[in-house]
Amino acid sequence: MLVASPKWLDTGSNAWQMAAATFVGLQSIPGLVILYGGIVKKKWAVNSAFMAIYAFAAVMVVWVLWAYNMAFGDQWFDFWAFLGKPAPALSADFLLGQAKIPSIATDGDSAGLPPFAFPMATLVFFQFVFAAITVIIMAGSLIGRMSFKAWIIFVPFWMTLVYTVGAFSIWGGGWLASMGAADFSGGYVIHLAAGTSGFVAAAVIGPRIQQDRDHFPPNSLLMALAGAGILWLGWNGFNGGDPYFANADASAAILNTNLCTCVSLLVWTIMDSFAYGKPSVVGAINGMIAGLVGITPGAGYVNGWGAIAIGILTGIIPWIMMNKVQTSALFKKVDDTLSVLSTHGVAGLIGGLAVGFFGCGDMLVYLAPEGDKQAPGISVTGLFYGDTGNQLLMQVYAALFIIAYNAVATFIILKVIGIFVSLRMDETTLRVGDDAVHGETAYNFGDGEEPAVAE
Repeated sequence: MLVASPKWLDTGSNAWQMAAATFVGLQSIPGLVILYGGIVKKKWAVNSAFMAIYAFAAVMVVWVLWAYNMAFGDQWFDFWAFLGKPAPALSADFLLGQAKIPSIATDGDSAGLPPFAFPMATLVFFQFVFAAITVIIMAGSLIGRMSFKAWIIFVPFWMTLVYTVGAFSIWGGGWLASMGAADFSGGYVIHLAAGTSGFVAAAVIGPRIQQDRDHFPPNSLLMALAGAGILWLGWNGFNGGDPYFANADASAAILNTNLCTCVSLLVWTIMDSFAYGKPSVVGAINGMIAGLVGITPGAGYVNGWGAIAIGILTGIIPWIMMNKVQTSALFKKVDDTLSVLSTHGVAGLIGGLAVGFFGCGDMLVYLAPEGDKQAPGISVTGLFYGDTGNQLLMQVYAALFIIAYNAVATFIILKVIGIFVSLRMDETTLRVGDDAVHGETAYNFGDGEEPAVAE
């Protein structure tokens, strides 16, 4: 009699991983597509949304052809564990076999992950949606002036040469992971990377035209809120999927994610109210994003008190960064359109360092084998729960590496691309927007139509 699946496949965990991956995909398509399309000036609604859609598609092709194995495959160089060997992830044997990350022990011993209970196809897709949203987040720094042709070239190069290095170093069993650096779901690999690279790219490409910098109202706040809502609930797959099993820690990670986000949104709204006399919807969206980002590095490592503490921090520090620091004379020279540096870069850094303070050893991601009192479970312990400071030090090292590598690599990639194509649109196109770039506009209320005649 035929059987549906091999013995190692657990249908519950496999179903959850595929669902979680779909939730994360929804964060990008349509989440950030709608959020970007609504939060920007009307003339850039199509271009900003299209940047996200293109990036999602381009990353998928690059991912399965070579980048997945660069991020999660066999180590490439013996002298430094920072990158895997490029190889396709397309054969039947590969896709249907039991998932594994070669540089991390998966034989069930106390030193590594339990054996995965789903196929490689699930793992490849799950990690793809994480990779795709990273470059889409970065696009938020560049909206309103980057040449679409340059964006087409930049996305695959950045994914290949930048994202894979951070992912392998921390998640793929690379050198930062072996040192003990912890990033539960991407505060460093995704958000600090996107914030750093986006800020550097914004500096290299140059600012929007002055009239856009002076006046850049959202064209549809309700649409932006709809996108933000998809982003928020899609984050349940982001953080809830990263234990790789439908276990108790996945549930705790989801609860922590929503708790931290709610606190951050409320604190940001309070900050807006005190500073400007009115609560702001755009501010609430930024507070929401900062909270989601801030909890991401420690979602399954901190308890509920830690989630609240991180929410307070991400409601205050990124607010100060966006409203005070990024508007100062020094930072204002760089036109970070949607303040990705503040809501993703700074919030991701806060969350990553917070693991070194609030990591709770009782929050077990994986349990010790039954009856084995010597083998510990897998968890992270910070300063407030008995660590001597080593974990915080590892978090600092990881952050410095991600910031430095992303800044330098992004700068080089853009300078090389700039030799062959212009990195920014010409001035005429910048004044017109979507119609000049794509021959399309977001809203055509009655344009070219005959007036309605009452019967």
